[in-house]
Amino acid sequence: MNNFSGTIPPEIGNLTNLIYLDLRINQISGSIPSQIGSLVKLQILFIFDNHLNGPIPGEIGQLRSLTKLSLGGNFLSSIQASLGNLNNLSLLYLYGKLSGPIPSELGNLKNLNDLGLFYNQLSSPIPRELGNLKNLNYLALSNNQLFGPIPSVLGNLKNLKYLILSNNQLTDPIPSELGNLKNLSLLELSNNQLTGSIPSSFVNLRNLKNLILADNNLTEEIPSFICNLTSLIGLDLLRNILKGKIQQCLGNISSPQFVMMSHNNLSGELPPSNRNLTSLKVLDLGRNNLKGAIPQCFGNMSGHLEVLDMQHNNLFGTLPTAFRIGSALRSFNLHGNRLEGKIPLSLENCQRLEVLDLGDNLLNDTFPMWLGTLPELRVLSLRSNKLHGPIRTSGSEYMFHELLILDVSCNDFMENLPTSLFQHFRAMRKIDPSKKPPSDDEVGYYQNSIAVVTKGIVLEVVRILFLYNTIDLSNNKFEGHVPIESLDLSGNHLVGKIPAQFASLTFLAFLNLSYNHLEGCIPQGPQFHTFENNSYEGNDGLRGFPLSEGCGNDGHDSVSEETYAGSALDEESNSEFLNDFWKGALMGYGTGLCIGLSIIYILISTGNMKWLPRIIEELEHKIVMGRRKKQRRQRNYRRRNNRF
Repeated sequence: MNNFSGTIPPEIGNLTNLIYLDLRINQISGSIPSQIGSLVKLQILFIFDNHLNGPIPGEIGQLRSLTKLSLGGNFLSSIQASLGNLNNLSLLYLYGKLSGPIPSELGNLKNLNDLGLFYNQLSSPIPRELGNLKNLNYLALSNNQLFGPIPSVLGNLKNLKYLILSNNQLTDPIPSELGNLKNLSLLELSNNQLTGSIPSSFVNLRNLKNLILADNNLTEEIPSFICNLTSLIGLDLLRNILKGKIQQCLGNISSPQFVMMSHNNLSGELPPSNRNLTSLKVLDLGRNNLKGAIPQCFGNMSGHLEVLDMQHNNLFGTLPTAFRIGSALRSFNLHGNRLEGKIPLSLENCQRLEVLDLGDNLLNDTFPMWLGTLPELRVLSLRSNKLHGPIRTSGSEYMFHELLILDVSCNDFMENLPTSLFQHFRAMRKIDPSKKPPSDDEVGYYQNSIAVVTKGIVLEVVRILFLYNTIDLSNNKFEGHVPIESLDLSGNHLVGKIPAQFASLTFLAFLNLSYNHLEGCIPQGPQFHTFENNSYEGNDGLRGFPLSEGCGNDGHDSVSEETYAGSALDEESNSEFLNDFWKGALMGYGTGLCIGLSIIYILISTGNMKWLPRIIEELEHKIVMGRRKKQRRQRNYRRRNNRF
């Protein structure tokens, strides 16, 4: 845990009385010297989390006194069979970049308690010889390229508490012999190609706390013996082909905190016995074929339930109405059902709510402005319902301050666009540098997701609380003009001139270009005459009104043809952005015109915005060239008329 660099000196082999060698978490590179095999009294060797490369030297197999060996987090290439000689070894961790097979000789390590070969590129079947490790408590072979069936002899490891084989290419049914592992606490077999049913022998796993079988090809029904696993905390059966009904007896277990069964073919109605799941935090039953009404008890469960996801089923009736004061609910997703009626006012009690997705239902209500008082609400999707009427803000200044995604498209909202509502969206107007996306390890059991429409394509976006900002008002009956009233590009590194065409943005009520590196003349026009000096301060090269320096007779510099010839389209994506953005900005919409808008907020915060000057230059180039084409057409028209 220092910053030592360089290589391990071969002279370390002279320390023949050494018992403990710990070089972990440094910047050591190179290969492990073969002389390390001379440390015959060594009991503990930790060199993990460095930059070592090359093969694990076979000489390590001479360290017969070794009890703990961890070389993970390096760039070592392969596992040597000689490690099977370390008869006293109780702990072996070799995670990182290792490739090749798992040596069958590891089955000789009869005293081994912990074997971790995860996050490598090992490619082979799981050796049957690992079934000889009768003292093993922990076996983790996850995140490799292991293939073939799970050896049934692993059922001999009666002391095993943790079996983690996820993220491989394992096939065939799960061996019933795993039901012999009565001390098992965690069984994780997710993201493989396992088939068949969940073995009935699992009824014996009474100490099992987490059963994770997601992302396989498991079929048949969820067995009823699941209800006998009274120690179960987490049940993850996501993305399989399971069918049948959700077991009524599941409500008899009070211990589960996470129940994940989405993306299957489950059918039938929701059992009301779920109200007995008093420890439940996450219930994910989305993307199945569940039908019937939602039991009202789900509202009462909000005191402990943090995530309720039943999207894309065939549920009908009304929403639960009895959401408790002090609710723990953070994510509530019923998108894509056939729910009717109104949005319950008791959702106002869910002060921790971050995601509310009720899209693609049959809800018939006005816009729930009262949801704006929820202090943590970041995602609100009400798309494709029968919502109607105008969207009008209340007198409160604290409305939807944390909102990042608003989708009310495909409804019957009417009258003017809710300009005053947009002014409340504080989180959309700034970037908080203290907020960072979670790592894969921090995401936990559940990932929020939402369907968004981009260029006419429906996409499912995950990690929505960190990566995505959007407003979608399309396919309604809104009237009036586009409410683009404020443009703030201050505190960047923008260079060049202010495009003269900015003067035609007559709807701008606020402009701030301060503290950049802009130069040249400030465009003149009726709207630009209303902006004061502080709109341009911090740009030493700017001149013209309202600044003190003059700017010639015409109020703006001429644009030469040579300046913009090289600015022509060098990236198609920028051109498309330019077309879409400036068409929306420069077009005026007459009063009474019914429009559907999809406004994506592009947040431009303090930073080095290298692409923006190119966009401004490209815009001027396109307008100048457009004028020239128009002039040529007029000249050609006059010439043709002169001929006749």
